[in-house]
Amino acid sequence: MAPHSACSFGPSPFLSVLKVLLLIVSLTCTSAAQEKSKTAEFNVRPGGMVHSFSESIGEYSCSFTYASQGGTNEQWQMSVGISDDDRLFSCSVWRPQGKSYLFFTQFKAEVTAAKIEYASAFSQAAVGGQRDIALKEEEYTVGDSTVTHKDGKFRAELSKLTIIARTRHDEL
Repeated sequence: MAPHSACSFGPSPFLSVLKVLLLIVSLTCTSAAQEKSKTAEFNVRPGGMVHSFSESIGEYSCSFTYASQGGTNEQWQMSVGISDDDRLFSCSVWRPQGKSYLFFTQFKAEVTAAKIEYASAFSQAAVGGQRDIALKEEEYTVGDSTVTHKDGKFRAELSKLTIIARTRHDEL
């Protein structure tokens, strides 16, 4: 396997992950006063009923709709943000404690006013020396504006969902 050049611009999982990391760092370093990012806490509630939570910045929004069973309420977070050049919108939904003990019967994340370029779902979020554990690609579907579980393939484990979407801003 040939080593990747740092200047290579071809499709590469490493470059995709690097873009995501750079966006997250950019969004984290952005001042809240500029309204480029925000994080909100919400409860994920079991009981089998469909629930939804949404956050937005300007014209861009992200909603997380789910149904889960077992256990008690869990504290989760949603972060949304816009890159400094207004070309990328991000949405992350995760359980800060790392692993959810609820069984998700369904989930769907949807972004508006942007087209998904990258999305990933995880059964465990990185916490305390642990690392993210990705769901298998066969467990969920990524569309232009949604990330959705696949009936019959999704194993009911979800602890984190990350979306990077291209905004519709055009250069002049």
